[in-house]
Amino acid sequence: MDALKAARIEKVHQLRSQGIEPYAYQFDRTHMARDLQDKYADLAAGEEVGDRVSIAGRIMLRRVFGKLAFFTLQDDSGTIQLYLDKQRIGAGMGEGAFNTLKKMTDAGDWLGVSGTIKRTDKGELSVAVDEYQILSKSLLPLPDKWHGLKDVEKRYRQRYIDMMVNPEVRETFRQRAIVVRTIRHTLEDRGFLEIETPVLQSEAGGAEARPFSTHHNALGLDLFLRIATELHLKRLVVGGFEKVFELGRIFRNEGISTRHNPEFTSVEVYQAYGDYRDMMALTETIIVNCARAVLGTTTLTYQDEAIDLTPPWRRVTMHDLVQEKTGIDFEQFAGKPADEALAAAKTAVAGLNLKGMEDCDSLGLLLVKTFEDCCEADLRQPTFVLDYPVENSPLARVHRSKPGLVERFELFIVGRETANGYSELNDPLDQRARLEAQAALKAAGNEEAHFLDEDFVTAIEHGLPPTMGLGIGIDRLCMLLTDSASIRDVIAFPLLRPE
Repeated sequence: MDALKAARIEKVHQLRSQGIEPYAYQFDRTHMARDLQDKYADLAAGEEVGDRVSIAGRIMLRRVFGKLAFFTLQDDSGTIQLYLDKQRIGAGMGEGAFNTLKKMTDAGDWLGVSGTIKRTDKGELSVAVDEYQILSKSLLPLPDKWHGLKDVEKRYRQRYIDMMVNPEVRETFRQRAIVVRTIRHTLEDRGFLEIETPVLQSEAGGAEARPFSTHHNALGLDLFLRIATELHLKRLVVGGFEKVFELGRIFRNEGISTRHNPEFTSVEVYQAYGDYRDMMALTETIIVNCARAVLGTTTLTYQDEAIDLTPPWRRVTMHDLVQEKTGIDFEQFAGKPADEALAAAKTAVAGLNLKGMEDCDSLGLLLVKTFEDCCEADLRQPTFVLDYPVENSPLARVHRSKPGLVERFELFIVGRETANGYSELNDPLDQRARLEAQAALKAAGNEEAHFLDEDFVTAIEHGLPPTMGLGIGIDRLCMLLTDSASIRDVIAFPLLRPE
């Protein structure tokens, strides 16, 4: 590699010695490669037209045959062939220009060219070049062997090369951009206002997660990176905004897996006067709009599995799913004293071999553990799981008819949680009691328990109207819509361990 780099650096010096600057300031182009491919799709083999065009891009392939050369040029839209004839370039730029191009350029360089359009006798649409400009001399070669599983880690570490040589990777990020744009348009068309909330917070709230910590030198403050946008968005509803959302980065100091990255993107949405059932309808609308924008349909294939996003989606309670899967009806324990109910339920689920069952110190938490271990992975088609235990939902409103539960849903698709929504808790007395209980858990060593955010409680003491809330994981949604197996495939620069 050092020898190859040294050879290319020498070419830089040689170009400059000839009065040629190998790192241009600008280039005026008239077309993209895809534009030309589309416009001249009907041009017959062997034909040439006098239309003059200018294009620019990276040289991906060079084939040189004496006085004739063929380069493949790639820009943001696709590729096109350059037809490089010594006589033609000499007439346009002077004698020696063709030899300079042949000897001083390499695959990986950026090149701008002007010429006319022709289709070669072999049927390849080409720009017949009469003038060129070296735009940026690449000092490192394109990788010879980049495709395949053995290069996965390197592809993530050097994503710029991954995008350079794998067009499907660039397409994934184009589709991600469409998802983000569609979510914003869907919400804005319904009267929602996007307002940014702080990333640096004195107390990281709104989710059960361990935060990243940092320090502000000038103020002498220990701060956290946000783990959710929820509490500040609900402050906005208190302040009088009835429809608000924020689409942005979230930071959680947790493990890395195919579905978890410590830095990820979510959209959180809050609307006054609605409840969690209204929010399920909005969730369907958002995701269906994204699917149609990216795929043109509500049916897709994810990892060889057919998924149908056509609404309405199944709505089923957590209790019913657990009973359906295991035969155990958790509601039969609900009327008993807490300790007795928990003991009876643990006896009932003993044969399921639940991991971490001994840490479940309430009936509700045992229900959640049973659901997570026995049911989640089987929720392949879009399914709203309803009515969670109050123990693991400290920000959701108590269920209006089911004691011990809250009005909450989670959306599962291909066995993954994709969205989470509540009827928001707007009773400040209940909210304070629940956050105080969470603070006690944190003090006892639970690093993922909620902080007691006094200012948030003070805010809803001023009156939070009935409100519905929603969070959607953008990365997981993009995984689904782009058929990506890992969250790293839809995050341009995922966090990785040092080599």
